[in-house]
Amino acid sequence: MSRIIFAALTLIVVVLLQSCKTENEDAVKVTGTIVFLSFEGGFYGITGDDGKHYDPTNLSPEFQKDGLRVRFEAKKLEGMASYHQWGTLVELITIHKL
Repeated sequence: MSRIIFAALTLIVVVLLQSCKTENEDAVKVTGTIVFLSFEGGFYGITGDDGKHYDPTNLSPEFQKDGLRVRFEAKKLEGMASYHQWGTLVELITIHKL
């Protein structure tokens, strides 16, 4: 009987571990350049060195400088839209000046 209980508990633990995600598993980690875009009332985006455009929802004024080089980690905001219609909408987790 104890072997059956042990096997069942082991199976449950394995299933739970496979379904767990590590923190920030879906995050993008990119180096890029802050750019000011004058359309749609003007806003700041990030052109990544990976060739992609990122539209951060929470870029602080300290980083709102056209041409500033940064390294950032961000969570993609899937299923959300921006009126900017420029790049991938992201929420910054960390950002650092280079």
